[in-house]
Amino acid sequence: MAVDSQSNLDGWSAEESLAELDSLAVTAGAKVVGRLTQRLSSPIKTSYLGKGKLEELTRLKESTGYTVVIFDDELTPHQQKNLETALQAKVIDRVALILDIFSKKARTREGKLQVELAQHQYLMPRLAGQWSHLERLGGGIGTRGPGETQLETDKRLIQRRIKRLEDQLDDVKRHRQLYWEQRRKNAIPVIALVGYTNAGKSSLMNTLTHAGVLVENRLFSTLDPTTRRLSLPGGKIVLLSDTVGFIRKLPTAIVSAFKATLEEVAEASLLVHVVDITTLNAYAQCKTVERTLEELGITDKPRITALNKIDLLPQTPAPDEDSIITYLSDHFGPPEENTVFVSADKRWGIKRLLGKIDGMLAGDKDVRR
Repeated sequence: MAVDSQSNLDGWSAEESLAELDSLAVTAGAKVVGRLTQRLSSPIKTSYLGKGKLEELTRLKESTGYTVVIFDDELTPHQQKNLETALQAKVIDRVALILDIFSKKARTREGKLQVELAQHQYLMPRLAGQWSHLERLGGGIGTRGPGETQLETDKRLIQRRIKRLEDQLDDVKRHRQLYWEQRRKNAIPVIALVGYTNAGKSSLMNTLTHAGVLVENRLFSTLDPTTRRLSLPGGKIVLLSDTVGFIRKLPTAIVSAFKATLEEVAEASLLVHVVDITTLNAYAQCKTVERTLEELGITDKPRITALNKIDLLPQTPAPDEDSIITYLSDHFGPPEENTVFVSADKRWGIKRLLGKIDGMLAGDKDVRR
């Protein structure tokens, strides 16, 4: 069961927001049996949903048989505990869902360390709820001391584990910085692919470099960064990096844990922002990417926008590259400077994209560094 309070849609419609939550749930292995929305100026502090809507959600359990309820926001530990008591079902929020997906997708040692760190940081304030079974015993002898002792023990264990993970990631970061310094000495430009999850970055990476990156029509099909050499039309050799896809309401714990990986974007000479032009909320997705780049402090990077999946546009009259690009230019105007139409799957627009990269590297001293 997917739930959204509509209190912070950030330019998205309720339908679009829940459709994305559905996709996340499916990626995590769940089967979505229903949706529920409520229009609120802000979520209810104790239960997220209002009393009437919570009762409606409770009744839906009879008709749908749901066993898990997923909320499209981050819940407080208090909200989560109250909801599980009221619904008698497992309750998870958007953060826990994304963390679950990341834990399945991480393949490298660094990726696994980053996911585990984010999971522990998320779990720490929720530890008290893990011992709620002691409260149900009614208090008294044998229930107060042991529960408190175990809770404090768990906190200390997690704090130690967080410190150990942070130290290990610091080591990874130091090795990465040495690698970056070597790249700077060799004057090899780095091009970073950025974009909303499932925009087609990995497909474009494979098309440009034959990297063999996993491609699926699912959110976060690739998590660990991949870097490959790329030869440009002018003969220049550059490095092309595919980074983790961005997403709306990307949890703070994840942004923090993946800081080292996302710094690959900060170190890039040029960004290629890949946009899925076929999705109805492409503009909102672009704004999400912009905000994430702002959080990383790298909005001033030279950038090319690659409007991807033009072969899938339903309104185009002919299934060939020139006709589609002519159609798009006639109906929406010629592409803005540093914007190209591409299809990673059909290899359409790839020469134009490579030419644009080559030209920007040759003509801008800030890009060539």
